[in-house]
This record gives sequence, C-alpha cells and structure tokens, in this order.
Amino acid sequence: MLTKAVVFILFLLSVSRCGTSWQSYDAIYNLGDSISDTGNLCTGGCPSWLTMGQPPYGSSYFGRPTGRCSDGRVVVDFLAQFFGLPLLPPSKSKTNGTDLGKGANMAIIGATAMNLDFFLSHGLGSSIWNNGPLDTQIQWFQQLMPSICGGDCRSHLSKSLFILGEFGGNDYNAPIFGGKSLDEVYTYVPHIINKITSGVETLIGLGAVDVVVPGVLPIGCFPLYLTLYGSSNQSDYDGDGCLQRFNDLSRYHNRLLRQGICRLRSKYASVRLMYGDFYTQVAEMVRSPRSFGLEYGLNVCCGASGQGSYNYNNKARCGMSGSSACKDPENYLNWDGIHLTEAAYRSIAYGWLTGPYCVPAILH
Repeated sequence: MLTKAVVFILFLLSVSRCGTSWQSYDAIYNLGDSISDTGNLCTGGCPSWLTMGQPPYGSSYFGRPTGRCSDGRVVVDFLAQFFGLPLLPPSKSKTNGTDLGKGANMAIIGATAMNLDFFLSHGLGSSIWNNGPLDTQIQWFQQLMPSICGGDCRSHLSKSLFILGEFGGNDYNAPIFGGKSLDEVYTYVPHIINKITSGVETLIGLGAVDVVVPGVLPIGCFPLYLTLYGSSNQSDYDGDGCLQRFNDLSRYHNRLLRQGICRLRSKYASVRLMYGDFYTQVAEMVRSPRSFGLEYGLNVCCGASGQGSYNYNNKARCGMSGSSACKDPENYLNWDGIHLTEAAYRSIAYGWLTGPYCVPAILH
C-alpha cells in the first residue's frame, strides 16, 4: 500500500510532466501565524517556555522541534517543495548564506491581524503576548527587500508567490478566551477584514502579483474549543460534532473576506488574488477523514491520551508534562488541539495547488 508521502510525490511528478501551462515561481513569501510559522520564535534556539519548541513537535519529518506547530511540515513547506524551492527560512533567522531571494517566512506564533492598540482599546492587552501583527510582518518584509531583490524588486516579486494568512484566528481567540461575548466579537470582524485587505494592497504596491489570501479554519471543530466550551445541549453541535456558534463566526469572517477579495480583484485587474479555503477542506476532513487518507477527525494526536472526548487537556497540552503523542500521526487530522498534522497540511497543499480548496487554484 502506498504511503501518503509517496502518493504526494507521485502527484508532484505527474503534474511536472504535464507540460508548461501551469504556474511556476522563483520564490515564496509568507506572512501569518502559528498555522504557517516555520520557526521565528526559535531562530536562536526554542525557548523552554514555548511548548511548540519541545518534543514531540517536528518528530515526523525534522526529527526535532523547529518552531513549527505540527509534527512535521506545514502548508508552505509543501508548496516550496512542489516548486523546487528551499523550505522557507524564518525571516528572523541570522543564518549566514540563507538565500532570501528564493523565499522567506514572516509568520510568527500568536500573530494577529490587528495591532496591539486595537486590543488595548477593548481591554484585551493581557490576551496578546506576541507583538508580531500583520503590519509588523509587512515591515519585516520591507526591511528584507534589499537582501531579497536589490534594486529590481518589482520584477522579482512579480515572479513570486505571496501567502498572506491566515490572519484572524488569534484576533478571535483573544476576546473569546478573554470573556467577551460573541456579539461583541462579531463587531471586530469588519475591522479585521479591512486590516487584511489593506495588507494585501500594501504587498501589491510593493510588486506582488500572485497572492493567496486564506480564510480562517472552523474553530468550532478544534478540540481546544470543544473542551473549554463543551455543552450538554446537543443542539449546540452540528452533525460533525463541532460547536455551531464558533463555526458561524468563522464562516462570517470568511464571507466578508471573500467579499473583500472580490473588491480588490475589481481594483487590481492585473493581480491574481486567490482565496485559500481552509474552512471547507478542514470541515470536510472532520466529516469524512477517510476521504483524505486519515482515520481520526476530532481526536488529538499529541495531548492527554485517554482524557476527555478528544484526548485534550488544557493543562497537559502537547509538549507539556502529562502529554504524549500517538504513534501514527499520519492518520490524524489534529495534532495538538488547535494545529493540524503534517498529513493534513500535505492534503491542504494539494487542495490549494489544484483546487477545489483555493479559488482560483494556484496552478493554472
């Protein structure tokens, strides 16, 4: 029986032999949060307090923690490998000889779309622990540009793939975990969408031509939310066992984001804007994991084995004392309660490259 990794490699080879009508890129530049961070908090060694910097993170591919919030690679890693590019180095890396002309990753764990002053104005300053929001990541990218492309940036960036997001997950985690009502959280969504679309426009102004803008994931399907906000009322859950009220928030965000992308498409006709549909694919993976080569949709691979309904305990999270990892992460969708496994990210990368989970698909 072919492994998922072998199937993916065969897919890459088959596509590469289908002629030259599909898109290729000279570099990939990524901005985002823990869904796509490749180690910006671990460039000088992972700090001891960072659970994602402890084993068994990274065990499936790298053999050690790298700062990625997974057992192995994340979506941008698979995209880079598909296009024959090196894995994206963290933008904060001081490694000599890193070729930023082939890609760099500004994403950082805990990142938000909104700046700190937004959260301070809503009494949520204590909920934001990492000052690496979207505006700051764009500044990091601009600071790297002389190293990336010298004096011919527009030409280089026009042949690069940009991924902006997902952003929004931490913008909603902060007020929800901070005790704000969902009614109030809904009022934040237009501001968050405006910040994301403004970030896209800034990248376009710098020379970006191909940009993937992912939506947020179905947070009501995360074991973290299911454990902290579980209900005895079955009507609070959808048919897949996810909390409907939180997924409604994710869908609202994604609906406004798609509308914002449509407005940008009308304004920038020469720019190719792609909506990365995390929500639909992850929801389908929860509903029918075997359709994606998985066995488990809601259970956590790395967590408090045997505890609760999902193997999740907030006081024994992956990387903490009292947690353990399953022996077969390739069969799981969920790695640690809020992030996905390498196997899931591989499938998402495939869905973005060829569709239908990226609109339009990256390859064309």
